This record gives sequence, structure tokens and C-alpha cells, in this order.
Amino acid sequence: MTGDGTRAVRAGLPEAAANEPTLPGPVFAAHYHLPGDGGGPYTYGRDTNPTWTLLERAIAELESPGADTAPAETVAFASGMGAISATLMSQLRPGDAVVLPDDGYNLLIPVRERLAEIGVEVRTAPTRDDGQLAQLDGAALLWIESPSNPGLDVCDIRRLADAAHARGALVAVDNTLATPLGQRPLDLGADFSVASATKALTGHGDVLLGCVTTRDPALAAAVRGWRKIVGAIPGPMETWLAHRSLATLQLRVDRQAQGALALAEALLTRADVSGVRHPGLPSDPAHETASAQMLGGRYGCVVSFVLPDKPHAERFLAALRLVDDATSFGSVRSSAERRARWRGDAVPEGFIRFSVGVEDPADLVADVLRALDEAAGGPAADRPADGGSSDGGPAAY
Repeated sequence: MTGDGTRAVRAGLPEAAANEPTLPGPVFAAHYHLPGDGGGPYTYGRDTNPTWTLLERAIAELESPGADTAPAETVAFASGMGAISATLMSQLRPGDAVVLPDDGYNLLIPVRERLAEIGVEVRTAPTRDDGQLAQLDGAALLWIESPSNPGLDVCDIRRLADAAHARGALVAVDNTLATPLGQRPLDLGADFSVASATKALTGHGDVLLGCVTTRDPALAAAVRGWRKIVGAIPGPMETWLAHRSLATLQLRVDRQAQGALALAEALLTRADVSGVRHPGLPSDPAHETASAQMLGGRYGCVVSFVLPDKPHAERFLAALRLVDDATSFGSVRSSAERRARWRGDAVPEGFIRFSVGVEDPADLVADVLRALDEAAGGPAADRPADGGSSDGGPAAY
């Protein structure tokens, strides 16, 4: 099998044709010529598009690259929430039970409410320590988010998937933070790998997109059917931009992982910072499990930590020069936010979710340390030598 960088560069490209571009431009079409009975791969713009085909093929190749594994199918969506909703709604029926993380992406909260309204039993449990394991009996679907957003807890995907399948449940993994180069849920036993491609997969902060990948053709057809019914289709321009961006995926995720670890290590030295979390830190409670299932030392671009209070966090964000105060993560440009402003996550007022970009790590760390000094009103003392553990933050992160 070729290396990750080679696969990312070549993923989904069509066979070379004389005088044609390597990656054909976006196809803008609401309808297509349909001679005869109207058969063929492209009939109407809500169903199929040649630009979707190439991107979906590319992501499927990255999610399921081995020659000894079954081929996968990817279905692209207009957003990550489109992908999440299609996976859940195509599989769950009134009377079913679903197990969701209680510390996952905050829009899962209104999703839980809507599922309950249509008669689905919703069970929740924390990601940490495989907490969802105790909720699986009688469930139809297990939804995993690992690493979790924003707390960065990790669960044993293989263990949970095996337990869920033994009870007759399907398994979906939100793989947004890890990307298929950092973690391959299908290889760990999941039925679905779901992602907001808005984040690191496309990586430039300029595209809204989502995707669902599975090796089961029937499951893919169900998800694709839901996309058609609700019309949650991606635009051809966004789809083309996403495919173009995949070529640099390995370069970006490796650089971001390097920078995130450097930042996390620097934050551990600060007396004014607590609760530092990043799965790449040897002291992180998620490190052992993450190391067993995440690939190539790619622990993601996100670091979370806690400042003393809301005003302190706001001063820090305002003092940053190389970092945007913005939501989302995974962009080539670093961003950070005080996550409690959204009121959907069980985090302290001073909780910072920091997304590391591809800036020089030394420059980024220097900017963060300078901003921390400004926020604190002067240089902060180093932490004692025995204060470097990242276990000090609240367990709910």
C-alpha cells in the first residue's frame, strides 16, 4: 500500500486523458441530457453529480485503503450536520434506542431532543472510560465521538464496536477531529465513519461539507436516499474545493499535530493554565487508548485548556496576534474560542478550545505565551516540576 501522502494526492482522480486537467473542474448542472428511458449515472442534480463522484471516491479510498479490506462508499453532504442527521435518521425508527455521548458536539443536544420527539429512546454516557458500554443492551445504534469535542476524551472504539455488534447494534463514529489519516473507524469495527469535512478534512476554513462512509452497500444506499429526500446536497464548487484540498491533507495534519503537541507542552508549564488536554501528551488520560488506535502520531489539531475565569479568557483571546477568535477547528490558520459562550458544553467559563494551524510552531507558541502574559498582567510563574499532569481539569471536559 502506498504512503498516506501519496494516497492523499492521488485519491479519487480520474484516469488520465489527453489534454484534460488532472482534476476536472466543478460540474454545475441541475439536469442532464436523458435520451431514451433516461438511464445512466447522472440524471438530476439532487441525485448525482460528477464532481461529487470524484470526491466521494477519494474519501472512500482514504477511509478504506487496504487491498485486503472491502471497498467503501462515501456519501457527501452540504454540512457535517447533514451527514450526522442522515446517518441517524436513515437508521432509527420509533421504538429504537440510540446511545450517544453526553460530552460530544453540542448540536447533538437538539438532535437528541428531535429523536425523542419521534419516539426514539435516547441514552447518553461519557466518552471517557468507555462509558457508553453500559448503555448498549437493546440499542439499535451506538454513536461514538473520539476524540470528543471539545473535551478531547477518547474511548476504545474496537471494544465498543465489538460489544455493540454482539447486541445487534450498528456503530457510527464521528471521525471529524482525527481525519482518515489519523484514525480509520471502519478498520476498528465501525459501520459508519462520519465527518464534518468543514474541519480538518478540507482544512482551509472556506467550505461547509460533510461525509458518511461505510463498507455496507445497503447502509450507503439508505444514507444516500435520505440525502435525496431532504435535499442536503453539497454544491459542486464546495465539492471541488474539498477534493483539491485533500492533496495537502497529510502535510496539514502532520504539521498541525506537531504544533498542537508543542503548544500543549508549553501550556503545561504555566501556573495560570489548568486542565490542559491533548491526546498526544504522555500525561493525558486519553493517551494510552489514543496511541493504540490513532495513526502515525496524528493526535489532532485541537488543544483544550482552562483559564481562571471569563474576563481572563477574553483578555487572552484579544491579545493573540496569530490566532483568530473563531469557532470551528482544523483550518490552516490557528483559531481559538471561549467555548462556554455557546452554552451547549459542560465546560467552565474560562475553557479555551484551541485549533492549531500550520504556522511555525515556535511562532505560535511564542504568541500564545505572550498573550497569556498580557492576560495575566505580566509574566506568569512556571508550574512546579510535579505540576505537569493534564489530569487537573474537571472530569467533564
